[in-house]
Amino acid sequence: MRILLVEDDEKLCEAIIFALEREGHIVDACHEGDDGLRWILQQAHDLILLDRMLPVMDGISILKRIRAEGIAIPVVLVTALGSVGERVGGLDAGADDYLVKPFAMDELLARVRAMGRRPRQWENKGKLSVHDVIFTPISGILEGQSGTCRLSKRESVFMAFLLQNLGQTLPRDVLLARVWGPDAGVEECNLDSYIHFLRRRLHTVGSTLHIETIRGIGYCLEAG
Repeated sequence: MRILLVEDDEKLCEAIIFALEREGHIVDACHEGDDGLRWILQQAHDLILLDRMLPVMDGISILKRIRAEGIAIPVVLVTALGSVGERVGGLDAGADDYLVKPFAMDELLARVRAMGRRPRQWENKGKLSVHDVIFTPISGILEGQSGTCRLSKRESVFMAFLLQNLGQTLPRDVLLARVWGPDAGVEECNLDSYIHFLRRRLHTVGSTLHIETIRGIGYCLEAG
């Protein structure tokens, strides 16, 4: 998963990043609430780990804002405020889970794994089965009616996101943020190049899935 960590304790931030990356996750991090909100609004992540007490903008305000915007990315509040009332307030504001500091790193990793199991598209073995293809993001193997092929790491991130959003028009800025990360400064021509690569991959395995260009907006993966 690509995870956004919004935490102002830089030493704790480093420890969490180290633990998450050992589990194979991609982690982006920031230390102030306004930066966290800006990144979340780009919808580039699968999970948000959000401190409640942050400089500039607090975690509860961020939660309320993103839920009001219709952003449903899972959020785990990670905070020292652990009373029953504070937990209830955090969950009512839109958090999916609540972890109180200090915590064992193993517990945080278990919570992250639990969040990762929620999407219904993912099978127990980490395979994504959509229409006439089966894709394993960890290995990058795409299987179809005419054979298999292996995708690069970035192609795998891109393909998984398209498959998870079959039939949805995905704006160019959302795709850029999702595949390359927020504020990556990637030229848009790179996006078009990867779309070309993924179209070839789908053709190679004999899939009838196709990536439509939605002019002026972005792309859409469609079946048939």
